[in-house]
Amino acid sequence: MNQVLFKDIGSKDYKEAWDIQNKLFQEIIDIKLANRNREEKVIAQNHLLFTEHPPVYTLGKSGDLSNLLLNEEQLKQKGISFFKSNRGGDITFHGPGQIVGYPILDLEAFKPDIRWYMRSLEEVIIKTIAHYGLQGVRSEGETGVWLDVGTPFARKICALGVRTSRWVTMHGFALNVNTNLGYFDHIIPCGIKGKAVTSLEAELNRKVPLSEVRTLILEHFAEVFKAQVI
Repeated sequence: MNQVLFKDIGSKDYKEAWDIQNKLFQEIIDIKLANRNREEKVIAQNHLLFTEHPPVYTLGKSGDLSNLLLNEEQLKQKGISFFKSNRGGDITFHGPGQIVGYPILDLEAFKPDIRWYMRSLEEVIIKTIAHYGLQGVRSEGETGVWLDVGTPFARKICALGVRTSRWVTMHGFALNVNTNLGYFDHIIPCGIKGKAVTSLEAELNRKVPLSEVRTLILEHFAEVFKAQVI
């Protein structure tokens, strides 16, 4: 069973969290490259980071800047940062009340299959929100976890965007728990027009303790990835 070292790094600026991720990501890649010349292979440590970000819009490497509906001055007035990211996907929002998870895993130790990895992350969130009586589903051709797909009320509760190199992952998922959904009015989330965004709070009409949701995510992450989270 693979071990995954868990750390909640608390509220972190997006760039600071990116640097932490990148350091761990590069460490795994360096070990894998060095293993080519080693008789006894060194096992790289897998990681899972949880964080919350101050308000920030991030644009994926294939994203379209026109999906950001504010200019630089308006961003400044609203106190929102903006970053171009090296993850996949388009534009999304991170902010308080959202649980952001960054798994930094060597998929060769799990299953070297990006599609499997993305579906597994979605499954973790589907199982997590089921505890609150919500039926999370996938939307064909789109990533993330959705509610009421196939109806005019389809809405996304969790966004996914990852980067992989040499089967090592970084970036990950963002689950809206008590997120201020007003921030999504200033973007076309994930570049998908006509689809709404929701949160646990909006669906349940109550605040949900972040610590409670984090515990559930960790349990289901261990279950879905057949890993020991330490």
